[in-house]
Amino acid sequence: MCLAVLVPATVITIGCVREGQAVADPTPDTRAMLTHSAAAWNAGKLDGFLADYADDTTTGFMADGGPRYGFDWIRSNYAPRFSADAVRDSLRFENVHARALGPDHAMATGQFVLFRDDSTTASGPFTSVLRRLNGQWKIIHDHTSSD
Repeated sequence: MCLAVLVPATVITIGCVREGQAVADPTPDTRAMLTHSAAAWNAGKLDGFLADYADDTTTGFMADGGPRYGFDWIRSNYAPRFSADAVRDSLRFENVHARALGPDHAMATGQFVLFRDDSTTASGPFTSVLRRLNGQWKIIHDHTSSD
């Protein structure tokens, strides 16, 4: 698919990706991003945890009752879990795989696991749509479910 801009007497092609053209596997970068996210969660650093989300009013989050939009909504949703008196289990991500949807978009799937000591307290699958912004993958839509 190509995006072309028509200017009088000139055609400029922007961001052309041909079918079958190789796009770098986003899985290693996605795993690193989620490892950083889990470390921030485990350290009680809300801003570090949220750093993986695109800071945009259109960033989507599937919540109880349907989709919600906006980085500010996501922040307000997670903030209580980071308050001084909050009990927050440790987080890790497992079975993370990502698939390029183009040069600057990807879809990641995997399993989140919340745990305390040797016991799993919650877990479930996730699917995230990612966009490369300023050279970094950012979540533009998050759909996480509990088992």
